Amino acid sequence: MKGRSPDPSQLNLLPQRLQDLVNPRHSLYKLSRRIPWDELEKYFSKHYHHSGRPAKPIRLMVSLLILKQLYNLSDESIVERWVENPYYQFFSGETVFQWEFPCHPTDLVYFRKRIGKKGVEKILKVSIELHGKKAHEAEVLVDTTVQEKNITFPTDTKLYKRVIEHCVGIAGKEGILLRQSYKRTTKKLMLAQRFRHHPKNRKKALSAQRKLKTIAGRLVRELERKLPAASLLTYAQDIEIYKRILSQEKKSKNKIYSIHEPQVYCISKGKDHKKYEFGSKSSIVMTKNSGIIVGAVSFSKNIYDGHTLPEALKQSGELVGRRAKMAICDRGYRGKRIVDGTRIEMPKKPLKLASAYEKRKARKRFRRRAGIEPVIGHLKSDFRLLRNYLKRSVGDSINLMLAAAAYNFKKLMRQLLDYLFSFFQAIGAQANSSIPIKIAS
Repeated sequence: MKGRSPDPSQLNLLPQRLQDLVNPRHSLYKLSRRIPWDELEKYFSKHYHHSGRPAKPIRLMVSLLILKQLYNLSDESIVERWVENPYYQFFSGETVFQWEFPCHPTDLVYFRKRIGKKGVEKILKVSIELHGKKAHEAEVLVDTTVQEKNITFPTDTKLYKRVIEHCVGIAGKEGILLRQSYKRTTKKLMLAQRFRHHPKNRKKALSAQRKLKTIAGRLVRELERKLPAASLLTYAQDIEIYKRILSQEKKSKNKIYSIHEPQVYCISKGKDHKKYEFGSKSSIVMTKNSGIIVGAVSFSKNIYDGHTLPEALKQSGELVGRRAKMAICDRGYRGKRIVDGTRIEMPKKPLKLASAYEKRKARKRFRRRAGIEPVIGHLKSDFRLLRNYLKRSVGDSINLMLAAAAYNFKKLMRQLLDYLFSFFQAIGAQANSSIPIKIAS
């Protein structure tokens, strides 16, 4: 059942209202007045039933998602900070200062599952619409990056150890008596992996690795023999992953790098400081002049950059309401020059017959293309794109779009503060001078 937000028109005689406590010039206060909460509540109402136990208010859950991404916090941290911060509570629609947690941190997990990718895409669309006509530019910048998952650097030894631990865990859960748990043996074999690249230790480490692989395969086969038919069907997908890990080799394709994130793939972007990254490829679309992110798409496969353009430009056109006429990319997008009516421009040598004006215009355009690189850096360092803690491919898409929406909201908050600063600066200057001053909007 859909929850109800507090009625802001109802006055409480004893506690002081939050509206009287917070500063109306604060950026979060101004942002809360601009976001169309009624529109979001109406859109998300379809995910709730008309009967049953009332859920948390939609505005509360949406605001927690925005604040979490906006200030780079975890689910647990945002719930704790919410109790301490009156601006967070006012942003969430509360009328009186609250002393208790707004919800359990796991409620955010359930809410993300409830609204899905389409719901988060709606939040991104709202963040774009708040910028008005600035987002309706004919030229956009496009680039890809890697959204790394929350996994360690994969090695065969660690994967074999995890297979052993999972098999022992399944056996304990199902009440199956294994011939041996290999707990002490596994510990000794993992200790043998220390300094494995030293010439004196290499032979011992490789022997221990082979032994771990043998033990893992032995436990998988024992589980298949002893599990009941119903349980075997339940764990069929997990056992298939274990078998793929044990059978894959160095040159195998579609390798598994993590048991809890089997869809992760290895990407090499040619970085000197980070040769390989393990996660998913993400495409970012940003307006050329205003710098608003109008598209964010995550891909479940490591496809060529040029092949990401159709889906990225399609999403951008749907969110903005009009398709971009030109997409400016780097040379990694070599291939088609026109994608679904959008012209693709990349740095290239000018034609011999090109005029000085055309050369200068092209040079300026491609210099501007480099502006998307620091934006991707801000998404990673400030808005939780550096490491994705959400599960599976759906989590990749949700985290990416929430990061893009948070960037747009933050950009609007800075613009509101800049306008306020220029307003008071103009008032102060006008007090010291009789000359009338115009305020730039």
